[in-house]
Amino acid sequence: MPQRQKHPISIVALCGSLREGSSTHAALRIALAGAEEAGARVELLELGAYQLVFQGSVANEADYPAGVFALREKVKRADGILLGSPEYHGSFSGVLKSALDLMGFDEFEDKVIGLIGVSGGRMGAANALAMLRIVGTALRAWVVPNDVSIPRSSEAFDENGHLHDAELAARLKAVGRDVAQFAAMQNETPE
Repeated sequence: MPQRQKHPISIVALCGSLREGSSTHAALRIALAGAEEAGARVELLELGAYQLVFQGSVANEADYPAGVFALREKVKRADGILLGSPEYHGSFSGVLKSALDLMGFDEFEDKVIGLIGVSGGRMGAANALAMLRIVGTALRAWVVPNDVSIPRSSEAFDENGHLHDAELAARLKAVGRDVAQFAAMQNETPE
């Protein structure tokens, strides 16, 4: 039976670093290029632009800043999501944790997620990626099997945000492509 898509695939990336010009930002841009090459519409969401609050710090959810609702809506409308984070103290970043805590099944259930981690050390971001995989599963999302960990991130990128290692760049693009392609398959409907 012929298949058709409901709408063009949309992929958003949540950047778990607030630092301008961060290696997390650069890595997500490369992964989004892979998703775009697969035909997806892409957007990098800078979490610092959404007036995030800590879950529970505001008594009534209706009193959350407008940015929280805007972020939720962008993620909810997306077909696939890339999560990128530096590894801090053996885990993923607090700002990404705060953003994820402000969302739930409405935004993530049955979505396809790709994971990217960066680390200043030589061991990479394996812990952050493992924890993000657990969070994605808890949110009932489909986490693609391949993820990318970038060690020694301060040395990994040039001044224009390009990776020195072509294999790592190819792996980042592959994660973006995987998210776009699996999201497209998930959204196929019979005619």
